[in-house]
Amino acid sequence: MAAMHQTLPDILDDYQLLEPDDRYRLLIDLGRELEPMPEALKTDATLVRGCSASVWVYPLPGDDGRLRFLADSNAAITKGIIALVLRAVDGRSAKDILATDIAGELAPFDLSRQLSSNRTQGIPNMIALIRETAARYA
Repeated sequence: MAAMHQTLPDILDDYQLLEPDDRYRLLIDLGRELEPMPEALKTDATLVRGCSASVWVYPLPGDDGRLRFLADSNAAITKGIIALVLRAVDGRSAKDILATDIAGELAPFDLSRQLSSNRTQGIPNMIALIRETAARYA
């Protein structure tokens, strides 16, 4: 069971040892661990375009210059993918986020091979939204 303090490389170590069905379960578990997103924040403005499932991402800029994100999806696997994306950026400064190759950090998970294309097509849009948010705060 991956806890929120687990880093992306730690999760990857676990993930690579698993069979495809167990990988799905790991993603679902990661999604369940996301901080709950209040329904009031699930608006058209926080909706990520181009995802087959509904995905919402809401930035929480901290006083310390670090960005955190609340996110949710109506699909369990998609929510797990969001959790992976957030592991790459959550709690980092806007400048750090802009310098992070988020897609590169997710590449070893080979999500496009594990999941149907309609589950992964929204990932670039999610990453773009996070980067745009970071650019606003940088």
